[in-house]
Amino acid sequence: MPDKVFLETYPLYRKFKTTVPGQMNGLAKPRINMACPVCKSSQTFAMINEYWEGYAYTNFPSAGNAVRAKYCCTHCEKCVREFLIYIDPSLSSMAKVGQWPAWEIESDPLIEQMLGTHADHYKKGLVCESQSYGIGAFGYYRRIVEEIIDNLLDEIQALMGGEDLVRFKAALAKTKDTIVTQEKVDLVKDLLPPILRPDGMNPLSVLHSALSEGLHAESDEKCLEQATVVREILVFLVNQVHASKASAKSFTEGMRRLLEKKSAKSP
Repeated sequence: MPDKVFLETYPLYRKFKTTVPGQMNGLAKPRINMACPVCKSSQTFAMINEYWEGYAYTNFPSAGNAVRAKYCCTHCEKCVREFLIYIDPSLSSMAKVGQWPAWEIESDPLIEQMLGTHADHYKKGLVCESQSYGIGAFGYYRRIVEEIIDNLLDEIQALMGGEDLVRFKAALAKTKDTIVTQEKVDLVKDLLPPILRPDGMNPLSVLHSALSEGLHAESDEKCLEQATVVREILVFLVNQVHASKASAKSFTEGMRRLLEKKSAKSP
């Protein structure tokens, strides 16, 4: 049934797999958090209508029908967001077929800065993703990974030290012998530092799998799933590497200033 992730992040026509109640009065009404142009900030929105409005009765069948979800900002009580949701006849999935205001294509400024000349591919990937053009989105994101993978791996080694760095450098040297991105990732994916493994998950292993599966995907839907994975991993790695380097630099500069002050006070 509808949930906040589906309503907040899914573009039009992307299938959301879930178990849907057979009657409209059984559909969930989750609160969502989205930007409010009136409040000029992210706010909580609550649903203010009934799914069965426009149908004959409250427990009208959900299967094969479209329902409207109208949301209002709980803070200003002025801003409204609306979704038109189509429920698959099998009751195993749903998809947005309309949304107002339109699904926002928001690009991360830091990602654009870090990607440099590749930022245009990232924006085009987002546009394709917003329209559920999975094959196009996957193609753009995969191209970015192929073009920045060497620099990204070089940046990762700056976060390591000791024996871990020695092993990573040895694997990194081997990546220079191949031009295949999946092979490069496969060589180093098991050597990532803990800081790049949230909850023990290895983003490079997932990236390797997504790149491999995406190449053989036969539909926009399957490619869209892999494209989303590639984008999220790309954003995570770029942001995490940048944050870790900035933190290390701040720490080093702070320690240097502290030592200089102590040195100046010494007779």
